[in-house]
Amino acid sequence: MSSDAYVWTAVVCVGLLTFVLRWSFIAMIDSLEMPAAVQRALRFVPAAVLSAIILPAVVVQDGAIALSASNLRLFAAAAAAVVAWRTRSIFYTIAIGMVVLWTLEALWGAA
Repeated sequence: MSSDAYVWTAVVCVGLLTFVLRWSFIAMIDSLEMPAAVQRALRFVPAAVLSAIILPAVVVQDGAIALSASNLRLFAAAAAAVVAWRTRSIFYTIAIGMVVLWTLEALWGAA
């Protein structure tokens, strides 16, 4: 057997294992009775995951933490946070955050 065959066998096996693990939780979710505390905690998972994705994109520039006024993403993130707090709308939050970032970049680039 060639080395390519071993690689593809490993890829297929890992893919099947991943599928079976994820499918098992989906298939068994109806039969599981979760405690109320777990259900309450699970409501915060999407916000925690989104924060973990967005925060590094906002505060890290060129591989270093950038918490200065030259980091325009901080201002856009602050504006988006205010919009999220006031409207609770994902669409408006993303739209305003992007518009603020693009506007600041256009003005900063013009200066």
